[in-house]
Amino acid sequence: MLHKILKILAAILGVLGLIFLVRIIAEGDDAIKSAAAMGDTSIVDPFAYVAYFIMVIAIVFVVVFMLKNLFTNTATLKNTLIGVGIFAAVLIIAYMVSGGDPQTYLYGGEAVSEGESHMVGAGLIAFYILIVTAAVAMLFSGVKKITSR
Repeated sequence: MLHKILKILAAILGVLGLIFLVRIIAEGDDAIKSAAAMGDTSIVDPFAYVAYFIMVIAIVFVVVFMLKNLFTNTATLKNTLIGVGIFAAVLIIAYMVSGGDPQTYLYGGEAVSEGESHMVGAGLIAFYILIVTAAVAMLFSGVKKITSR
């Protein structure tokens, strides 16, 4: 039953997308650009709303099935929680290591606070830690694969 409903919904969304695409193509680039310059986006908006709706549906299905799989398979749940814990530890370490920058930065014409600067520094350090970890893991995996032959 659910399969039939999803097939009908997919067909409806596909037909709507096709109709809106044909409307956009028939209108032409120049007409759309000049209308958008005057603030009229009514030609492109329906197509964008269909795309947003499809994206939301896809995200909901991914989250629902991911959570279903996590809670039905306890080994996967354990490994996921370990990964989340390690990621949280990296973020905490990065925050503790980073410091506020004494230089004053402007964002949108306003001075950035020391806390915001601290968070940006922590994000950069976390990125560096994760990129080095990924590189080491790939190198280790490659060496292990070569030596196991």
